[in-house]
Amino acid sequence: MQIKEVIQHLETLAPITYAEDFDNVGLLVGNQNTKVTGILVTLDTLEGVVDEAIKNDCNLIVSFHPIVFKGIKKFNGNTYVERVVMKAIKHDIAIFAIHTALDNAFNGVNDMICEQLGLVNRKILIPQSGNIKKLVTFVPKTEAENLRAKLFEAGAGIIGNYDNCSFSVEGTGTFKASENTNPSIGEIGKIHHEKEIQIQVTYPKHNEGKILKALFENHSYEEIAYEITTLENKNQHIGMGMVGELPQAVEELKFLTHIKEVFKTGCVRHSSLLGKPIKKVAVLGGSGSFAIKNAQQAGADIFITADLKYHQFYEAEGKLILADIGHYESEQYTKNLIVSYLRKKISNFAIILSDKNTNPIQYI
Repeated sequence: MQIKEVIQHLETLAPITYAEDFDNVGLLVGNQNTKVTGILVTLDTLEGVVDEAIKNDCNLIVSFHPIVFKGIKKFNGNTYVERVVMKAIKHDIAIFAIHTALDNAFNGVNDMICEQLGLVNRKILIPQSGNIKKLVTFVPKTEAENLRAKLFEAGAGIIGNYDNCSFSVEGTGTFKASENTNPSIGEIGKIHHEKEIQIQVTYPKHNEGKILKALFENHSYEEIAYEITTLENKNQHIGMGMVGELPQAVEELKFLTHIKEVFKTGCVRHSSLLGKPIKKVAVLGGSGSFAIKNAQQAGADIFITADLKYHQFYEAEGKLILADIGHYESEQYTKNLIVSYLRKKISNFAIILSDKNTNPIQYI
C-alpha cells in the first residue's frame, strides 16, 4: 500500500477540503507514492515521536496537529519544528496532518468527546456553510435515468440524511452543429430540436471530482451543457463543535467532577455555577472561545472546551457554565479514533498508537 492510499482512507473519514482556511493539513513531509511499512498515530509530531516511528519501522506518521503551521525559511535545527522536519526527512518518514478537517467531521474530534461523556441526540454546534454545491445539466430524455443513477453513485443527491435526491424538468433543447463538430445527435449545419430533461442535484463539495467524471463519462453529447453553483445552505453534518444530551440530568458539581475524571485533567476551570442540573452539553475540542455564543443559542447548560481567557469566562452571562478542561485533554482521544478507524480499513501492516504524552502543560 502506498501513502496516497492511506490518505484516501483518512479523507473518507475527514475530507481535507473541509479544513479551516488558516490550517495546514495534508501530507506535510514525504512522497505520496512511497510504500508504507507502518503507521504511527499521534496527537503532536515531536522529536520523540519521530524516534518512536523509527524504532517501530513506521515510515508514515499520522498527526492530528500539523508540525508545520507557519512558513519556515531556514532549516538549521534551531527550533523544535525544524528539528522534527529534518529528522523525518533524514529517515524517510512522511508526516500527514488532519487537524481541523477532523474537527469539522461529524464522526471526528467532537463526536469522540461526546462519546466519552455518553451524550445522545448529537448535532453539529456550528454547521459549515458554503460547502454544498448544485449541478444543473441537460440530457436527452432517453438518457436521463441512467445519468441520474450514475450521478447518485458518484455521491450526488445527498441532502442531510436523505440520498438519491434530484429535481427534473422536461423541455426542448436546440442547437446547430458547426463544421468542426462531431455531434452524437442531429446534423451538421442544421438546427436540431431535442426532447431533454434538466437534472438538478446537490452534493458535498469534496465529491465534485467524482461527480463531474460521472457526468462526462455518461453523457452522449460532444459538448455538455452544465452549471455549478455554491449554495449558502449550511451542512448539518460538517462543522465545528457538537451539542448533545445526557440520558439523565446530573447535578453541576457531580458532572464537573465526572469531566475531570474522564479527561484526566489536573483541573477544570469553570465559570459560576447556576444551581440547576445539567442536561444539554455543548463541546468543542481545542480552543473554542469563539463558540460561546453558539453554545448559548443551542440552549446548552454547559460548554466544554479549552484555552479560555480570564475575561471570556464573563461571557457565560449566567446562562450556562463554561468549562475549560485543557487543550491536550480535550483532544487526547483523537488518536484513538484515528487508530480504530484505520485498523478497520487496513490490516496488512502495523498501525501503532503513539505512547508519547505530548501535552506541553503540566500540573502541580
